[in-house]
Amino acid sequence: MSNLTRGLLIGGKEVPSSNNATTDDVSPWTGEVFAKVAAATPADVTAAVNAAAKAFPAWAAMLPYERRKIFLRAADIMEAKAEHAVATMAAEVGGARPWAAFNVELCIEILREAAAAVTQPRGQVLQTQMPGVSSYAKKVPYGVIAAISPWNAPFILGIRAIAIPLAVGNTVVMKPSEDAPISCGLLLADVLMEAGLPAGALNVITNDIKDAGEIVETLIADPRVRLVNFTGSTHVGRIIGTTAAKYLKPAILELGGKNPLVVLKDADIDYAVKTAVFGSFMNSGQICMSTDRVIVVREVADKFTTAFTEAVKSLPSGDPSDPATFVGPVVNKRAAQRVSALLKDAIDKGATVLTGTGDVEGDEQTLIRPVVLTDVTKEMEVYYGEIFGPATVIHVVDNVDEAVDLANDTEYGLTGGVISENMTEALAVANRIETGIIHVNDQGIADEPMAPFGGVKSTGYGRFGGDAGVDAFTVTRWVTVQETGRLPQYQ
Repeated sequence: MSNLTRGLLIGGKEVPSSNNATTDDVSPWTGEVFAKVAAATPADVTAAVNAAAKAFPAWAAMLPYERRKIFLRAADIMEAKAEHAVATMAAEVGGARPWAAFNVELCIEILREAAAAVTQPRGQVLQTQMPGVSSYAKKVPYGVIAAISPWNAPFILGIRAIAIPLAVGNTVVMKPSEDAPISCGLLLADVLMEAGLPAGALNVITNDIKDAGEIVETLIADPRVRLVNFTGSTHVGRIIGTTAAKYLKPAILELGGKNPLVVLKDADIDYAVKTAVFGSFMNSGQICMSTDRVIVVREVADKFTTAFTEAVKSLPSGDPSDPATFVGPVVNKRAAQRVSALLKDAIDKGATVLTGTGDVEGDEQTLIRPVVLTDVTKEMEVYYGEIFGPATVIHVVDNVDEAVDLANDTEYGLTGGVISENMTEALAVANRIETGIIHVNDQGIADEPMAPFGGVKSTGYGRFGGDAGVDAFTVTRWVTVQETGRLPQYQ
C-alpha cells in the first residue's frame, strides 16, 4: 500500500475535505491503494469556486509576457518530471510505457502551445455605418470555468482541460476522474503551481465516486461558473450537457467514438497492418480515438486479415511497468467485466474469433489479452457499441460505397482513417466519412495541440486545440468608441 495522501487544492493550498473524508485511488494491476485523496463535499466545491472567482480579476489582468512565462516554465518542469510521470501513470491507471510516454510528451507541447496562445491576437476591427465610431470585436475570458477530465489519457486530457482556459485569462475549478485524481489532476496542478501560477487560478476537487453526481451538479449550478468542459463517455456527457443547459451554461463535450479504419484495395498491406495494430490496441484500446472497426475491401481482405491476426497475437501484454508491455490492464474490474461481456455476447451469437478469448485474467481480473473478431452482425452488441478495450472487429466489404456506409453507420463521429496508395480515391472516401477528424494513410489516434479536436453526432460539440480552442474558451464582445465631441447620429 502506498503512503501517498493528497488533499484538495483550493486557493493555492492543499487542504482536507470539509468533513475530513478520503477515498482510495487503487492500482488496476496490483490492486493496492496507490493513494488516498480527499473526498470533497458540496461545501468544498463552493470554496473552490470562491477561490477561482477571487483570483480571476488579477489573473485576467496579468501582463501577457508574465503569464506566458508560467506556461513555459511548467513545460520545462513537466519535462524534468517525465520519468516520475510515466511511473505514476503506470501505477495509477495501468498505462503501458509507450502510451504514458506519449501522454507526457504531448502534455509538454500543450503547455508550450498555451504559452504561445497568450500573445496571439484575439479580435477584429469591424466596419461600421456610424460616423466617427470605431468598432471592435474582442475575445475576453468567461471567468470561472469547470473542467472535468478523464482517466484514460490523463496527462493529455487533463492539461487540455485547463491549459488554454487558463492561458486566455480564465480561472478553473478542475474535477479529475475518480480513477486518476493524481495523473489528470493533482500532479498537473503541482507542475503549474511550481511554475508560478497564482493561488486560486487553478483549484482541484477530488471526490469519492458515489458523490460524483452531487459534486458535478454543485459545480455546474454555481452562477459564477460560466462554462463547462468535459471529456468522457457519451452517457455521462449527456448528463453533463443537460445539467449545463438547465443552468444556461455553454458546454464543450468530447465524448465516445466508434472509429473506422478503411483499408482500400490499393493499400500497402504491411503498412495497413501496423497502422491498424496501433490504432486498435494502444492503451489497451481505451482511447476515444481507438479503432473499433477495421473495414477492408474484399480484394485484400484475406491477406490483411492473416497478417493482422499474426501481428496481434505477438503483442506483449501484462504488467504496465514492464517497458516491453504494449497491452496493459484495463482501468478497473468493472471495465474488464463490461468489455468481456461485450465480446462474449458477440462470440455466443456467432462471431468468429481470430485471436484472443475475451476472458479476464490477472490477479486483479483487469487484463484482457488482445481480441480480433470478424463475422460480426447487427444483432451483436459490439456492432454498434463502443468497445473501449483491447479488441477490434474486421468487417469485409465488397466495394467503397459499402465501406463508407458502414463507417457512417454509428451514432458517433469522432475520428477515422483511410489507407490507400491511390490518393485520389483515399481523399474521396475520407471526405464522405462523417467525423470531426479524418486521417488519410493513418489511423484515428492523433492529436496536436494546434489542431481543432472534436467530433460530430453523439461524440459531442465544441472543439479543443489551436484557434478553435481559444474561441471555445473566450466570449466575443462588441466594443465601439465614439470620437470625443461628436454626437451620435441618432441625437
